[in-house]
Amino acid sequence: MNGRNQFGCAVIIGASSGIGAELARQLAARGYRLGLAARRVDKLQELSGQFSTETVVCQLDVSQPERAQTALRELIEQLGDVDLFVLSAGTGHENPEFDWALEADTLQVNVLGFAAVANVATHYLEQRGAGMLVGLSSIAAVRGNGAAPAYGASKAFVSHYLKALRHRFAKAGRAIHVLDVQPGFVDTAMAKGEGLFWVAPVDKAARQILHAIDRKRKHVYVTKRWRLIACLLRLLPDWLYHKM
Repeated sequence: MNGRNQFGCAVIIGASSGIGAELARQLAARGYRLGLAARRVDKLQELSGQFSTETVVCQLDVSQPERAQTALRELIEQLGDVDLFVLSAGTGHENPEFDWALEADTLQVNVLGFAAVANVATHYLEQRGAGMLVGLSSIAAVRGNGAAPAYGASKAFVSHYLKALRHRFAKAGRAIHVLDVQPGFVDTAMAKGEGLFWVAPVDKAARQILHAIDRKRKHVYVTKRWRLIACLLRLLPDWLYHKM
């Protein structure tokens, strides 16, 4: 186990693919016990079969917030003790036609679903008194994009919600750390569209996230070079940004 490892058991919501699945692989290699949750149980079972560490698999669909909360509580009870929660489940659509069905699906998963499982994790960590909560936001949270309005707005919600939880824990004097992860393009199914650049391999993205967890960081861009893009997005005047 890594000498800097602060945790013994991690729950990853959205572990069936992409960054969530890769984080599970790298945490398992460190010796973590794992609770893997996602909608596609077959993918979780296939993934868990690769690990020698204790792994519990749970079907959890964040598009159904109340059921997701029940499933997460049951998973925590099965594991007995959880130090680290990673909220990785999410969705997004390019939506230049501004189709309401696509907007609603994004908001249901990334806002209501995220907040529902974050609520359960927060209550658990407060009762436990220590641990870490990690949420996957996006560089899209920095500034709205007309091609995917709900996606950027929902990720801004995630980032601000995590800040609010950090404030809640700090006011209560709890030793609970909150990490906001804002990835740029990562080589997963979520990376959509033409002209993508700085696309990071998923294993590199996961390593940088774990590095931030080790150091109990509050925020990390993945990969680190996306800090430059975030600064640019904040500084560009509207008239120039709207031409991009």
